[in-house]
Amino acid sequence: MKNLLTDIAGVRVGHAEDAKVASGTTAIIFDSPAVAAIDVRGGGPGTREDALLDLANTVERVDAIALSGGSAFGLDTGGGVQAWLAEQGRGHRVREALIPIVPGAILFDLLNGGDKAWGRFSPYRDLGYAAAAAAGTDFAIGSVGAGLGATTATFKGGLGSASAVTPDGVKVAAIVAVNAVGSVTVGNGPWFWAAPFEVDGEYGGRGLPDKFTDDMLRMRIKGGPAASARENTTIGAVVTDAVLTKPQAKRLAMIAHTGFARAIYPVHAPTDGDVLYAAATCEKPIEPLVGLTELGTVAANVVARAIARGVYCATALPFGGAQPAWRDRFGG
Repeated sequence: MKNLLTDIAGVRVGHAEDAKVASGTTAIIFDSPAVAAIDVRGGGPGTREDALLDLANTVERVDAIALSGGSAFGLDTGGGVQAWLAEQGRGHRVREALIPIVPGAILFDLLNGGDKAWGRFSPYRDLGYAAAAAAGTDFAIGSVGAGLGATTATFKGGLGSASAVTPDGVKVAAIVAVNAVGSVTVGNGPWFWAAPFEVDGEYGGRGLPDKFTDDMLRMRIKGGPAASARENTTIGAVVTDAVLTKPQAKRLAMIAHTGFARAIYPVHAPTDGDVLYAAATCEKPIEPLVGLTELGTVAANVVARAIARGVYCATALPFGGAQPAWRDRFGG
């Protein structure tokens, strides 16, 4: 176990970034189409193919998931991932036609100091293609891919991942790009809200403060009173090797979304666009009630850990006035 999304067999992850733009993309590639669903909790989401994932609709499996910076411009990322998949002969077959199915979600990183004057076309389609082409079983976390330009209320955001195994031997893992309007840390201190779920000191082993003060519980949000819709968003995916139907994947996404609330304070705000996908590679049968509940419980913990790891491993952008990283203040 690498403590990464790719601990799920048949899943690969790739990143591509543009340092000048201070933004990037992440492609999650399934070697075989995966059952997938989506749960949206934020007030300002930006998504691609979310209607296809509705439980009333026909297509059940996806070939990839695209995560990107760039706000609405970043929706082009899915087209780049789709183009790479098409070159590999992947896609949903309609007689002679093959259509790669690539849902995607975006976060807002347009005000982080990077040069967004890219001309007629944004770079995200090409970045999506490059991320898909680079996909493998090892990948970096922190200020990479879709998390390169991410920020939070207090420290630099980033992309994190974590994994676990249920007592029944089912694997579940998450990948999250953290660009929340709220804070992933308690007050201005070194403690992560997700501390109770930490494994082997994966985000510093600082635990929680001995007591909570009123100041620690005060709302800290990015932009303060000037915060506006769609400037934020935490996006990600939770993937399991369990056998799930599309409605069960939806339930997994709903339960796993609890991990956002365990790691971010406040969360699911009108100024967030929080989105979580759930996907299943369908290798190991589970009991549909208690088994799915247990899987969701572990998945929520894994999501919380991935969020904390994304901020813990982030590095500041190389621009004047850039938001400091957690490690700039508290060390590695």
